[in-house]
Amino acid sequence: MKVYDTITAALTDLRKRGFTVDFNLQFDQITCNDPIANARIEDFEVLETYRFEGDTDPADESIVYGIVTKNGHKGVLIHAYGTYAEDISEDMIRKLKVHV
Repeated sequence: MKVYDTITAALTDLRKRGFTVDFNLQFDQITCNDPIANARIEDFEVLETYRFEGDTDPADESIVYGIVTKNGHKGVLIHAYGTYAEDISEDMIRKLKVHV
C-alpha cells in the first residue's frame, strides 16, 4: 500500500486511479450525490485505507478509505476520528475498524 504525507496527496492519487465518487458516512450507510451509488454496510468493500494524524491540530485526525460498491462505483470516504467522529452504527464501526 502507498504512503502519503497529506490527505490531499492521497485523494489526488485515488482520484487518478478511478476513485471518483465522494462518499459521506451516514449512520448505517454511505451516501453521495448520486443515489444509485449509495450503499448499505453489506453493499460496499473497503479496498484501501490511509490514516492521518495531525501533529498539533486534532481536526487533522482522519482516515481516508478507498471504497467500491457492489454496483461498481468507486470512491473515497473521509472519516474523522476522535473529537470529530460521526454518530454511526455498531455494524458500521466494525466494518470500518477492520480496515484501520
